[in-house]
Amino acid sequence: MEFKLFDLSIVEYAFFITAVLIILIGLYGALVKKTLIKIIIGLSVLDAGINLLLISVGYVKSGTAPIFSPAMIKDMPLTLENIKKLSDGMVDPVPQALVLTAIVIGFGVTAVALSLVIRLYRHHHTLNIDEIKNLKW
Repeated sequence: MEFKLFDLSIVEYAFFITAVLIILIGLYGALVKKTLIKIIIGLSVLDAGINLLLISVGYVKSGTAPIFSPAMIKDMPLTLENIKKLSDGMVDPVPQALVLTAIVIGFGVTAVALSLVIRLYRHHHTLNIDEIKNLKW
């Protein structure tokens, strides 16, 4: 017996469950830890979880690439209903494009954050947030 809810099987829910768990782990690292490096790692893990969630939203079971090839449309006329019939089993490319952009932006933000941490360490000789808050500029 297969568990069905909103026409998804339990295997397809595993992507959503895993994404939420990764997001929660990233939130824990970003909110609870006191070292700046651990906070940045937590934010990166949070970013990876959000990316997985976005990819999971665009998942189509047994989906194909969203490309219309001449072999697909060789024997059928190009009507709106035939194109809709062909596109029903295709994966949505928008979440994939958004995640690809988000990955590049995430790497850039992580690099800038780590460079700021290096500057803070050189100036204050500590990475602990509580100690940096108590120091005077």
